[in-house]
Amino acid sequence: MDYPKEIGGLRWRKTSSLKPINVGEANARKERGEEEEEELLSPAARLFHEPNFNVYIIAILGCKTRIDPDLVRAKLPHTLLKHPRFSSLQEKQLKWVPSAVNLDNHVIVPPEIDQSTFAGDADAGKKFVEDYISDLTKTKIDGSKQPLWDLHLLNVRTSEPDAEAVGVFRIHHSLGDGVSLTSLLLACTRQIADPDALPTIPTPRKKKEEGLLAGRVWTAAVLMWNTAVDVAAFLLTAIWVEDTKTPLKGPHGVEFLPRRFVWKSMSLDDFKLVKNAMNATINDVALGATQAGLSRYLNRKLGKPRGSENDGEQNNSLPAGSIRLRSTLLVNVRPGPGIQAMADMMEKDTEVKWGNWIGFILLPFTIGIRDDPLDYVRQAKAVVDRKKRSLEALFTFSIAEFVLKLFGTRRSNALSHRIITRTTLCFTNLVGPLEEIGYYGHPLAFLAPSSFNQPHGLMINFQSCVDKMTVVLSVDESTIPDPHQLCDDIVHSLELIKNAVISSHGLSQS
Repeated sequence: MDYPKEIGGLRWRKTSSLKPINVGEANARKERGEEEEEELLSPAARLFHEPNFNVYIIAILGCKTRIDPDLVRAKLPHTLLKHPRFSSLQEKQLKWVPSAVNLDNHVIVPPEIDQSTFAGDADAGKKFVEDYISDLTKTKIDGSKQPLWDLHLLNVRTSEPDAEAVGVFRIHHSLGDGVSLTSLLLACTRQIADPDALPTIPTPRKKKEEGLLAGRVWTAAVLMWNTAVDVAAFLLTAIWVEDTKTPLKGPHGVEFLPRRFVWKSMSLDDFKLVKNAMNATINDVALGATQAGLSRYLNRKLGKPRGSENDGEQNNSLPAGSIRLRSTLLVNVRPGPGIQAMADMMEKDTEVKWGNWIGFILLPFTIGIRDDPLDYVRQAKAVVDRKKRSLEALFTFSIAEFVLKLFGTRRSNALSHRIITRTTLCFTNLVGPLEEIGYYGHPLAFLAPSSFNQPHGLMINFQSCVDKMTVVLSVDESTIPDPHQLCDDIVHSLELIKNAVISSHGLSQS
């Protein structure tokens, strides 16, 4: 979730600890044979090196063709490695040290995989990929020996339509926030129909401000009130308010446990159909389907004894109104650099703004079995619309920054860790390209980003790509032993919501 540079008449201040990356100057020094300047890690980057917040981002790229490792290695120096973060070591986790990059240490191709093992069984191929990625969460990259990223190329067909191979990026969160890193990776892609054109990413339309003075005063008053309530909720969560302990909430120390990633793609047209019929947004629909899916899953878990039949809809077993379940959204309050800026950086050595400016948004989920599936979307829309009229992310960022500067990284980490562990999950929704794109000439079938080592037992990500929406779950299996069931519940909930829209609006299935 990104915010414009100005919210409610307030502009962000600049801080000296985060500077634009001047790629052109760095490359000029290289050509002159001069030593490159070392740069200190920002406080936010150091925060991601704390033992209980050592977060890595995973980006799964499903390809429609087999991946050519030699082609990938040949393209990386002219694209991704143009960014200094991807060609720098981290000395004692305090400063960036420019370094030569040995791509053999970063582009990992497992020993030849026996394709006959998966012949005619795409589910077995997907299980192999899931296990492989899960094993990646058990290891770390030594930032003092090589830059903190790698790319794993798996020429294995999965059950996703058209996916003949999978590429898996593993990137340490200290290199940047999720939105900026996604922009950087997409800037390495090109449209299949026009190999010289960057992908087109839809941008939200800006609403016109109310013209009357009374309307502006009312908007400002609502903004101030909502912000005050949200900041108070943030502080109360830091002190004592905690989510209800449910089968979705991870135990203490969950950030040190391995993760399993499961994903499934849906039709983006289904999201658009619901969005248009309910005057909502794609994000509202994704949140509504997630609320419905979590409710079905918890109803099944908290329902009949083991061995009895319960499909998650019948026999409402959820305690009415007594489940507090919230998502923590880590928001970069700095506007994302965008794909074009990233492409210019790689091609023209221009400057680009970069860095983690992390604020928090606590998003409440309404858990319960509803007679009308559309109620989940209505509730989600109401919550999101209210959050849009709040400066919660900006103020919580300021609070975290104040704690960081006054008490140091450890106290700031303690605050962040306390907030996250007192909520249940993390939720994100990222907008992808409108056209079919290729990564170094390999057409993409889907994108599936996520992360691991965060202090949650569950993370849910939605990522659109052309005509698909992929939902990705990152789970601790000791907390959620059946992640595929939870993923299916979310997908099935969207189907129920879509069917309810078709029925209530007299639409046809086509």
